[in-house]
Amino acid sequence: MTLSTHFTLEELTFSDTAVRLGIDNNVTDDKVLGNLHVLATGLEQVRAVLNAPLHINSGYRCLLLNGAVKGSINSAHMQGWAADFTCRLFGTPLEIVKEVVKAGVKFDQCITEGAWVHVSFDPRMRNLVMTAHFDKYGKATYTSGA
Repeated sequence: MTLSTHFTLEELTFSDTAVRLGIDNNVTDDKVLGNLHVLATGLEQVRAVLNAPLHINSGYRCLLLNGAVKGSINSAHMQGWAADFTCRLFGTPLEIVKEVVKAGVKFDQCITEGAWVHVSFDPRMRNLVMTAHFDKYGKATYTSGA
């Protein structure tokens, strides 16, 4: 199913982890499906700013998948508001976040998370820009700014 010009439902629900663990990550809730349309629209804005395709690492996550990847219990991924992505043709995650902010894209969160960018279009639209820092166990803490 096409959600926007460049993003499909399949792309925003696919997960290597779900396949490996046999987790059904299909969307069964119409509200979440509507949220994924909002997410795809936001990702279109990011793609236009970067003028390059995005590689989605993680979009929607059902509760079981979110637990398997050790996601936050309040993760916007579970509601269909968030995606983690890279854009190698544009640059590093830090360069991507800075460009998205500079372009004035409206978002809830835009986070430099090591090797990828996390962006959320939760309707709170707080424009929170953060950087994740990981300890030796992989636990993240966040600081404000890119």
